[in-house]
Amino acid sequence: MRVLVTRPAHSAEKTAQRLRDMGHEPLLLPLRRPQHDSAAAAGALAATSGAIAVTSAEAMRVLSALGETLGPHLDRPIFAVGEMTAQAARRLGFRSVTASSGNGRDLADLVAAQNAEPLLYLAGMPRAETFEGRLRELGTRFSVAECYRMQPVAPDPADTEAIFSDRRPDAVLFYSRQTAEDFFQVSALRSALSEQGGIRLLCLSAAVAQAIPTFLKRSVTIAPMPDEMSLLSLL
Repeated sequence: MRVLVTRPAHSAEKTAQRLRDMGHEPLLLPLRRPQHDSAAAAGALAATSGAIAVTSAEAMRVLSALGETLGPHLDRPIFAVGEMTAQAARRLGFRSVTASSGNGRDLADLVAAQNAEPLLYLAGMPRAETFEGRLRELGTRFSVAECYRMQPVAPDPADTEAIFSDRRPDAVLFYSRQTAEDFFQVSALRSALSEQGGIRLLCLSAAVAQAIPTFLKRSVTIAPMPDEMSLLSLL
């Protein structure tokens, strides 16, 4: 099966290897690239104590650049959306890592259940407001440090044409609502999917699926859990 991956390049390479191991042919079309602000992360860590929350593995990549500066904070509890992000935290040396099995709302409930406040949220831009909104509903005290920004990447028209020319993809993987919106804002990509029926659109969550145009909703399948293994299980 030919599978189009729309993740940023560094994440897409790992997904591509998983797809090859499963016997699929990956096609890479990154639509965002991260811009890290490690100084913002370091400053926020130094100015706070207590628990940390992350809703993306990108935040862990920012922390990985801090080197020895991160050492004094590895005993702080860290709450992560998804087991993959939790594993990234453990690899960095965090000793108390808790993962939610759902989305940002579930993570906020988990934080509140463990009275983990005040909380430092290492966030990116743009981002969904689900996690922060639920924390406010629960009355949980928290601060936010924006430590990375996902910058849009305009796909090369030649790459788009090559992907959809002779042998079209059988499926497209969407990991974030923002990426799905980026995808359908590119007229060539939107046209390719509208002209070539039968391409499956696999989304990490219902929130991601909301960005799929109405005329393509019948092609959408949502992962049973918001993690990559669940998403790839749909293939």
